[in-house]
Amino acid sequence: MKWDLLLIVFGWFELPWLVDCFDVHVSEDAGPGTALAITGSCALDQLIVPRFAESFLHLDASVLTFSAALNCESVLSNPFTVYAIMDCVDKASGFRHLSTSQYNVHVHGKNCALKRKPEEKLDVEIISLIDASECHEAGTAVFRVFDVLPGNPTQCNVTGTSAFYVSEGRLFTSAPLCFPRDSMLEFQLRCVGRARTGVAHAHWRVGSGPFTQTHLRTLLKRAARSNSGLLSRRRRNVNNNPQFQPPMYQVSVPENQPSGTFVVVLKAVDPDEGEAGRLEYFLEALFDSRSNNLFAVDPATGVVSTVEILDRETKDTHVFRVTAVDHGTPRRTAMATLTVTVSDTNDHDPVFEQEDYKESVRENLEIGYEVLTVRATDGDAPVNGNILYHLLNNGTNNVFEIDSRSGVIRTRGLVDRETVESYMLLVEANDQGRDPGPRSATATVCIVVEDDNDNAPQFSEKRYVVQVPEDLTPNTEILQVTATDQDRGNNAVVHFSIMSGNTRGQFYIDAQTGKLDLVSQLDYEINKEYMLRIRAQDGGRPPLSNISGLVTVQVLDVNDNAPIFVSTPFQATVLENVPVGYSVIHIQAIDADAGENSRLEYRLTETTPNFPFAINNSTGWIIVASELDRESVDFYNFGVEAQDHGTPAMSSSASISMTILDVNDNNPEFTQKAYYMRLNEDAAVGTSVVTVSAVDQDINSVVTYQISSGNTRNRFSITSQSGGGLITLALPLDYKLERQYVLTVMASDGTRFDTGKVYVNVTDANTHRPVFQSSHYTVNINEDRGVGTTVVMISATDEDTGENARITYFMDDSIPQFHIDADSGAVTTRLELDYEDQVSYTLAITARDNGIPQKSDTTYLEILVNDVNDNSPVFLRDRYLGSVTEDIPVFSSVLQVSAIDRDSGLNGRVFYTFQGGEDGDGDFIIESTSGIVRTLRRLDRENTPIYNLQAFAVDKGVPALKTPVDIQVTVLDVNDNPPVFEKDEFDIFVEENSPIGLVVAHISASDPDEGSNAQIMYQIVEGNIPEVFQLDIFSGELTALADLDYETRSEYVIVVQATSAPLVSRATVHIKLVDRNDNIPVLKNFQIIFNNYVTDKTSSFPSGVIGRIPAHDPDVSDQLHYSFEAGNELNLVILNRSTGEIRLSRALDNNRPLEASMKISVSGLCARITPAECVCQCHAERERERESVCVICVRVCVSVCVCVSHLCEGLSDADVLSLPL
Repeated sequence: MKWDLLLIVFGWFELPWLVDCFDVHVSEDAGPGTALAITGSCALDQLIVPRFAESFLHLDASVLTFSAALNCESVLSNPFTVYAIMDCVDKASGFRHLSTSQYNVHVHGKNCALKRKPEEKLDVEIISLIDASECHEAGTAVFRVFDVLPGNPTQCNVTGTSAFYVSEGRLFTSAPLCFPRDSMLEFQLRCVGRARTGVAHAHWRVGSGPFTQTHLRTLLKRAARSNSGLLSRRRRNVNNNPQFQPPMYQVSVPENQPSGTFVVVLKAVDPDEGEAGRLEYFLEALFDSRSNNLFAVDPATGVVSTVEILDRETKDTHVFRVTAVDHGTPRRTAMATLTVTVSDTNDHDPVFEQEDYKESVRENLEIGYEVLTVRATDGDAPVNGNILYHLLNNGTNNVFEIDSRSGVIRTRGLVDRETVESYMLLVEANDQGRDPGPRSATATVCIVVEDDNDNAPQFSEKRYVVQVPEDLTPNTEILQVTATDQDRGNNAVVHFSIMSGNTRGQFYIDAQTGKLDLVSQLDYEINKEYMLRIRAQDGGRPPLSNISGLVTVQVLDVNDNAPIFVSTPFQATVLENVPVGYSVIHIQAIDADAGENSRLEYRLTETTPNFPFAINNSTGWIIVASELDRESVDFYNFGVEAQDHGTPAMSSSASISMTILDVNDNNPEFTQKAYYMRLNEDAAVGTSVVTVSAVDQDINSVVTYQISSGNTRNRFSITSQSGGGLITLALPLDYKLERQYVLTVMASDGTRFDTGKVYVNVTDANTHRPVFQSSHYTVNINEDRGVGTTVVMISATDEDTGENARITYFMDDSIPQFHIDADSGAVTTRLELDYEDQVSYTLAITARDNGIPQKSDTTYLEILVNDVNDNSPVFLRDRYLGSVTEDIPVFSSVLQVSAIDRDSGLNGRVFYTFQGGEDGDGDFIIESTSGIVRTLRRLDRENTPIYNLQAFAVDKGVPALKTPVDIQVTVLDVNDNPPVFEKDEFDIFVEENSPIGLVVAHISASDPDEGSNAQIMYQIVEGNIPEVFQLDIFSGELTALADLDYETRSEYVIVVQATSAPLVSRATVHIKLVDRNDNIPVLKNFQIIFNNYVTDKTSSFPSGVIGRIPAHDPDVSDQLHYSFEAGNELNLVILNRSTGEIRLSRALDNNRPLEASMKISVSGLCARITPAECVCQCHAERERERESVCVICVRVCVSVCVCVSHLCEGLSDADVLSLPL
């Protein structure tokens, strides 16, 4: 085993040497044979002492003794160092341990001064191997460490890893663990001995595999690349950097917890001792300074706790830079990140966008019509903010329903304002939360039903009857008609008008009140009853009317007419010989009244006793009451009275002249048989028409005249006057009734008579005024009718004839939109109409005749303009701008657009749509009734930061008109994208020996978010143990913290993390060192043994390459060159100067023994190995196998002296090594 160990020790010389040691004290007076106290629990296999100590130290049976007396002058270094290599076999665990300890030997005496100050720390390097693949569960004992460590330690603590711990002198696993075969697990032990006078440090490597030279060499070469090894070439820093384990903390804390709530324990490891290993922890908020006021860290323990109650809705993520600072010199730091996520509790009620919603809808909406959308938000996380809506008072408001997810309120039944004018809905929003339970909120929704003109006015009575005395004073109210409309507003305002029956315009109805007034005097004798049709029309658009109103005006007769005798005085003659009872003359009076007011009774007045005449009081005939005697009385003059039965009674009187005649035998004869007369119909009663004359041949004959026929309606009367018969007008004429009278006039002398004809032609007079059929007309016209369109034909009638009946029409007021034809009464448009400017016009139209004097009548024409869909909707703004965060929930309100339409009804009812426009590829919807733009899908600012939408406001006219509007929605960023490295794995090339602190690379990642959400922190999370590199947390600059040596380690693999809290991404970085020529070539002693078998038949002399010079250069970039310095003057060995390959010269193909001593040099680009002289003996013997065989042994012994040119870049005097062999 010693040979193997010696090789291992020599192999370790490939590593630079720097360890601490135990102290051994010896007196200068110690004599030969004195043993040094270099002991341990393991077997001592090898001691390495300085060359100057070989003269007085000797190793015998594993004991180091003095072979000669000490002389302090020969001790070149005091204390000097002795290295002890020990081999330990642990049969119980199966492990075998190789430990290397360093002892400082202090020589004390008069002439022995301490030339250097010893180190206080004690170090041991140990390699432990087990020749089996083993895995251990957590808490399994591996082996006893106290049996391996020198110095009898009593207490040890593991540092540098959490995989092991020491208890009762044994090494235990902290977690399930398998020992690697091709590499070793490393850790540090800090141990205290029984005297507790010092602290020892052990650096331990544990692995699996055979305890052989080859396997140990492989493991040690790998260990040589570690800066933590016993034989590190570099000088260890006085104060090491602490390291966080792990380098990144991510924890979650519930909100609303009391201050002082535990969050996490920060743990950094510092291998240093004392003040250099005492750490102090600090927190600093990275993105939001408010976080500093919410958390605190205990500087000594690293316990992070809350300072105030946390509110997730205020801030849900807190990111800190965690710093651990030691108290060494200089002070070293370690940094990590701490991300605290505040988890949600259901501590927020849903909040409606409005506490009270108000919306108005028109009645008679279709079922399923969207009235409005209520929206509630919940500040809690989605699991506690999944809001559902429902109506709490749906039982009494079954006309409406609500979508439980979207909050859209729709109609589910018919809406009738006349039944219910308004609805008060109570909507509940429930967040479905579970921790600690659901929360809810309510909002009221007041839906006012707007009136549609869907009800016509209704009269209070089907028929109105009113009796009016004919003597009622004009302008007196005779009746009030009433009508009600169940609609409201203008739709319920009723206007009244007379449609028909008011032919003479004697009545007027107030359009607003319905009061019916008498405007001109009634005359029962002319018209006894009027039948008026009344229209009740509301003020809706379009208006609805009811023409079923009937008013019967019954004219009551008044005794206002006295009887009128048809002639006065009455004259008659009678023969004296007529018998008693003979009817002499018919006394006739008329009374224009009716009924009892017109029933007449006659009586004679101014009579004497035994008066020979009497009168029938009913018929008015005067008869002979007793015999006449002309000789006694030939002439009578008396009176007659006609009295009606009215109250009070009215009467009239007339005088009668009665002449008693003799009997005669000649007939009277008219002087002309026919008379032709013209009489205007407006001639006054009593007007003389004509005087007829007849002649009687008898002597003293008296001719009397009377109208025997043709006197229709008793219009005329005749009286005897001056021998002739005077015809006069007894009653007014009426051209419309009779235009000609043919009167038969009889002339009588008492017994005999003659007849004649009087033709009276009645000429027309302007006695009648034009009369409209109605005092009020209503017509409708569409606003889009062109100029010149006939609106209506207005017509009036006049009972006159000729010019008296020719009517001219005109408007009383000049309304520029309309024109009336003077002759036809056609009302036409003169200008374009616009419903939106004026919805109705009232024209006063007069019809005037052309009689003398002119007479007229006036009516009112109401022209209602019907709306047509000629106005497009108009938005209240030219453009709408809105913004939302990209994490806003689906169906959230973004903004509201609003448009108005000047049209009415369906033409003015506006709904909103994205159809035909731009809805952001379906990311948005717009509520058709309210114009609220809502999100339909989740938004992503990184894909679409700005939406340019286009919505339309569309009316419901036919055809529908629409207006576009542009809507710009800006999506605000939230931190929803992790940083992204360009590649998941990439290489960085760094030259070895780069200065410490040099920025070797820039690590960068991109974050598609923006602003503070795109701020990235960088850190190394794996592979940086020991801490060789440092990554700037913000800039991503990767800095070397230690010397980089290609020959020690050519590649580092680290995992870097980019954090945009709380989102992270990782990438693997391969840091590949670029070799520089900073190492000298290495050449070891070697021998060439050549056996030449010489026969007579064949030759076995090797003609090819038999090997190569065993030299190598740790620098892969260096090219070696080989040459003989001496000893090969005969060129017995042929050397390839570039490859080092060796061939033998044919001169050696003989049976002569040969010995040679050669010097070989190997040089690189900047270093050269110059061999020293070495004489080696080689003996040749003849083998006993064959006589003809000769064995020649050629040994080449090389004494190596390493000389390094100072011209080599990157090396200094301190790097020049002299290794004596």
